[in-house]
Amino acid sequence: MTAVLERPPIKAAPRSRRGGSPFEAARRRMIGPFLLPALLVYALVMIVPSVITVWISFNEWAGVGAMEWAGLANYREMVADPVFGTSFANTMKILVLVGAAVFVIAFTLTMLLQDMVGRKFVRAVIFFPSLVPGLVIAILWGFLLDPDGLANSVLKSLGIAEPPLWLAPENMFTTVMAGMTWLAAGTYTVIFMAAADRIPRYFYEAAELDGAGPLTRFWHITLPLMWDVIGVCAVLWAIGALKTFEFVLVFAGATGSLPPTGLWTFSVYAYAGAFPSDGVPRYGIASAAAVLTMLLTVVLTVLVRRVMGRREQATY
Repeated sequence: MTAVLERPPIKAAPRSRRGGSPFEAARRRMIGPFLLPALLVYALVMIVPSVITVWISFNEWAGVGAMEWAGLANYREMVADPVFGTSFANTMKILVLVGAAVFVIAFTLTMLLQDMVGRKFVRAVIFFPSLVPGLVIAILWGFLLDPDGLANSVLKSLGIAEPPLWLAPENMFTTVMAGMTWLAAGTYTVIFMAAADRIPRYFYEAAELDGAGPLTRFWHITLPLMWDVIGVCAVLWAIGALKTFEFVLVFAGATGSLPPTGLWTFSVYAYAGAFPSDGVPRYGIASAAAVLTMLLTVVLTVLVRRVMGRREQATY
């Protein structure tokens, strides 16, 4: 009779008190040491300056000397300032109007280029303006839209005797919004096209067999399946719109001076308080504007995430 050899039972690896293997426990213990340098840098660069900015906003300070406690006086003065009202309105126009134009253009180009031959090359061309710094784009637009610039020269060659005065005070902010639209549309188009590329092709093939056209396929397939990406882009746009600064400052401002107050945004208002063209710096007002911008950014980010999250749940 052949003896049957019994295999000894395999002992399970010892478990840590919190569950998991000792390796997992050791890995959890290493999270802190690895995160600590990044947290220190983040606290030093972001949290500490933010707290200091909040403190300065409750004081009167010219940048030198002792601070003088002002309480909410800076906020009350800022809200009562007509220039701040104009800055608020301009920022909201950029947030809503330019944002709507950017997303409509990005959606349209995504739908048109999704099945286009050579779309990778077209995508690179569309994305190119985003690679150029905004300061350079603003200077370039100033040369192109000058009364004797390239844009008016082309219009005159087409028979238009009196082309628009793009840089006139009444047209300046519209021109700024058009430039920002042109600058941002390529970035969001590339992001949306990348999100559309990950959608399985058989969805489109089945819809096409059922007779769905390009617009129907985009509305019922592409848009719902890339909704999470749209939500992230909406948050990014809200944050960027509230911080609009360099394009307005360089495009509309003369050398060594600020743009006209009718073109100011939140960020330009804060900059003007800290670095006025003439007069004494008022870091209290500038900090109050910066704090308000930060609060609006947080509120808008939370609001957009909630709205987009509910829409995503309804879609699925």
